Amino acid sequence: MADRSSAGLLPAATSSPDAMIRVFAARTVRWRGIFAVHTWIVVKEKGATSYTRYDYTAWGEPIRTNGFAPDGRWFGAVPETVVALDGELAEPLIPKIRYVIENFRFRSYGDYSAWPGPNSNTFVQAALDSVPALRAVLPPTAIGKDFPYNGRWIGVTSSATGVYVSLAGYLGMTVGWLEGFEINFFGAVLGFDVRRPALKLPGIGRFGVTASTSKSLPCNSNVPVDEHVIVQTTELFGGLSAHSRGREVAATRSQGLRNAQIDPKIKLVNRSLGHGIAFPCHWSQSASLNSMSGMFDSTLSQLITVRT
Repeated sequence: MADRSSAGLLPAATSSPDAMIRVFAARTVRWRGIFAVHTWIVVKEKGATSYTRYDYTAWGEPIRTNGFAPDGRWFGAVPETVVALDGELAEPLIPKIRYVIENFRFRSYGDYSAWPGPNSNTFVQAALDSVPALRAVLPPTAIGKDFPYNGRWIGVTSSATGVYVSLAGYLGMTVGWLEGFEINFFGAVLGFDVRRPALKLPGIGRFGVTASTSKSLPCNSNVPVDEHVIVQTTELFGGLSAHSRGREVAATRSQGLRNAQIDPKIKLVNRSLGHGIAFPCHWSQSASLNSMSGMFDSTLSQLITVRT
């Protein structure tokens, strides 16, 4: 029997009242797993005591709600976090995601098509397109993400930083600051990423600097700092909660990075946290490998003052 048990990527939903958004990806079943991943969405409203997972599957009615554990293995394959967003940043985006899911046009029995789409990756891409604030990019192995579910063969990318052209999902091209350069040839994606240098190869995915990686932060660890801690937006940290991002930056600032530039157009929030920062286990999520260079990006969203 296929293993669909929890991979331990999410805490108990009751452990935090914060809103939360996650997108997970795992290698798909049988031989298709050589080339492609299956993606799904998990959300939790503020104060909710349970997660809601949305999949788009090949059996029965395609849209499946809570059919599996929120962070469950996909037929044995351990998922990776593609998008992670918590708290006040996630809260206003969840209704938009739900609206797209509830109105997804390919929702009837028989609508699912593994190639070129619509499939699970088409479904998730449609949700991401509705919330450009996530600045999210599905991996190149998410075959079907380029299927024009809305009937438009040309448009703006989900991150709103580029444009795409798609010929019914069979052929296409994407150029964007977050997406990089991608050519879709019958579902296989070939391209490169300049922002975080990497090649994008069919079946392999990214080869180079990883966009994000899983990182466990010590539970309830205090990180004292002597000045402002800069907290990046999801564009830099793949959607980490502000708390996890704050700790990451606190660590890098203690190594001497003290001159981050702040875009004056971004509204800053000043909040005193007392003597250092404590991080419970449930804030241990994926962290960017690019956190140090990311400190100098202009898309900073919050400023936290920490008194030692």
